[in-house]
Amino acid sequence: MKTIKDLELNNKKVLIRCDFNVPIKEGKIVDDTRIVGAIPTIQYALDHNAKVILMSHLGRVKEEADLEKNNLAPVAVRLSELLKREVKFVNATRGEELENAINNMNDGEVILMQNTRYEDLNGKKESSNDPELGAYWASLGDVYINDAFGTIHRAHASNVGIPSNLQETSAFGFLIEKELNALSILDNPEKPFMVVLGGAKVADKIGVIENLVTKADKILIGGGMAFTFLKAEGFNIGKSLLDAESLDFCKDILAKYSDKIVLPVDVAVTNEYSNDEEYREKDITDLTDEEMGLDIGSKTLELFENNLKEAKSVIWNGPLGVYEFDKYKVNTDKLLQYIVDNNIKTVLGGGDIVAAATVANLKDKVYHASTGGGATLEYLEGKKLPGIEAIK
Repeated sequence: MKTIKDLELNNKKVLIRCDFNVPIKEGKIVDDTRIVGAIPTIQYALDHNAKVILMSHLGRVKEEADLEKNNLAPVAVRLSELLKREVKFVNATRGEELENAINNMNDGEVILMQNTRYEDLNGKKESSNDPELGAYWASLGDVYINDAFGTIHRAHASNVGIPSNLQETSAFGFLIEKELNALSILDNPEKPFMVVLGGAKVADKIGVIENLVTKADKILIGGGMAFTFLKAEGFNIGKSLLDAESLDFCKDILAKYSDKIVLPVDVAVTNEYSNDEEYREKDITDLTDEEMGLDIGSKTLELFENNLKEAKSVIWNGPLGVYEFDKYKVNTDKLLQYIVDNNIKTVLGGGDIVAAATVANLKDKVYHASTGGGATLEYLEGKKLPGIEAIK
């Protein structure tokens, strides 16, 4: 893997594609985690006398009204604080103002250009990887570094178009290097290798299941998606979440890999989708037509822990219950704590399970918590990711 360390940066104009897609309310950054995550790569470039030009998208830009709320200006302010030097914000994605600012840079200076998706306003030029835009942005720099793992599954002008025009001087930043090194446990996982899958719909995880079922020793299934598997096995799931279109897939996987798929044996049920209603634990054989399951039960938690006891490597994607409700996040938290207490090498596969681990103050205690949502999911499916392929 070619990284920023493999390129000459001294006196070079270095374009760094970051992921500054952070929540901003009333001009204030609510969570700067992604900005902080980009600092090591930026600082490395500065330490090697580069002229640093930062790029990122923020939100979606479909109409004029989206421009102001997705303005990257507040990010420049926070970057200046973190880097302890001025980060000049250029309110443009192309043109004379941007070009002059870059051409007048000294070594060790930093520019943040405006949201790359401003280019989507007229023809989706960023999101459709417009060749002219990719070539133009490439012309602004000598070196290109992609450090935005969260968008690496998208073929955009800022992460595919630019490196296709700077092939000899393109590489990955430290954040992407860390992500790919962690996820590489899939290439040759240490056995026993276990997969924990939660979340709502089976349809969202079909590719993951198909890719991992042959590699894993066991796949432990919780969350809303478990009920479609239970329905496929003939259980009455009452009013629990059902992904009817995936029933045939579940039947097929269960028939082929019954020895690998581990399903709940009990669930926390209630009669209303609410955090206020009382719930009770019931075996999956005992649900009535009016009940719905919103979490795995204590027997299932014990079953999952027993399966993980000897595990040497684990991938986990998706919570085991309705995590937004305090009552139904308990067993997700307990299984996370079990993994941490037993020092099991676990990669949390992005999105909601990383958010759950963050809330439980366990994110920094697992082997790796992926910053990617859709990117991580597509990686787990075994898909080729455009942002990686453009540099490889």
